Amino acid sequence: MSRPQALVTRTLLPDALDIIRQAADVDVWPDEWPPTAEELRRLASGADGILTTIMDRVDGALLDAAPNLRVVSQLAVGLDNVDVAEATRRGIPVGYTPGVLAKSTADLAFALLLGAARRTVESERAVRAGGWELQFHPTHWLGQDVHEACLGIVGLGQIGREIARRARGFDMDIIYYSRTRNPAAEVEYGVRYVAFPALLAEADFVALSVPLTPETHHLISRPQLEMMKPSGILINVSRGPVVDPRALYEALRDGQIARAALDVTAPEPIAPDDPLLTLENLVITPHIGSAALPSRLNTMKLAARNLAAGLRGEPMEACANPEVYEAA
Repeated sequence: MSRPQALVTRTLLPDALDIIRQAADVDVWPDEWPPTAEELRRLASGADGILTTIMDRVDGALLDAAPNLRVVSQLAVGLDNVDVAEATRRGIPVGYTPGVLAKSTADLAFALLLGAARRTVESERAVRAGGWELQFHPTHWLGQDVHEACLGIVGLGQIGREIARRARGFDMDIIYYSRTRNPAAEVEYGVRYVAFPALLAEADFVALSVPLTPETHHLISRPQLEMMKPSGILINVSRGPVVDPRALYEALRDGQIARAALDVTAPEPIAPDDPLLTLENLVITPHIGSAALPSRLNTMKLAARNLAAGLRGEPMEACANPEVYEAA
């Protein structure tokens, strides 16, 4: 009996690949850059299972090109690149990786918050350009205190709660807005629920940790930026399209808000001529929220276990559409 065929769209660490190899013959895309849509359809044409990243579009066209496909495993929590409804219609389970990225992503969110508040990236660039002599000027490089400031968290899921946990160490006043209020988390994490407009007006720092949905697309645009304090700082570790990039550029350029720090952009990768890249009061990292070795390895291993389970016809550890099992 022939072994299943698995496609992995990016090189993984060996421990994760070994999990897949125990269940299938594996074809790994070797390049640093993701395959094009056409290449992905060609590679998936004979696959029984596929492990994808957020840069791979899993839509009806891909599923049509892969008639043997019976499992998709996403190496991420977010699934905005996957047509989960279409996969469900075809009876294909879709795996994802919740729970293993939250702490590392929250660490990065706080790194971005601190970097923007104390202007560490901006001043480091100045030092490299010969600007050290300005360090002792009493009004130069003034940033903002983080301790005892007000942090507004938009979205109190796993990442949002971990951000709150870190903020407590800085004695911050933590407020949050979420689609569903969470009284238990309010007690556990010492956070206070407020309406969205109130959060924007009150917070010194606004941290976004929401999934990308039709409701959260451009959740932050011109009207919301106008509600923020002129000294306000926006941090986005969710998805790029949650923030309207043109509105953010104009708000930063015109001093509507003080600074911003982004780990995600729209589009990704950001274009080299994007006007956001001309701004000194903006920090951008290349979607590295989970790029800490232990977390990334655990994420890869969970995605690999999801794929292997699907290939064996077993339920996944983390399935985004578990209703496919009920319909089977």
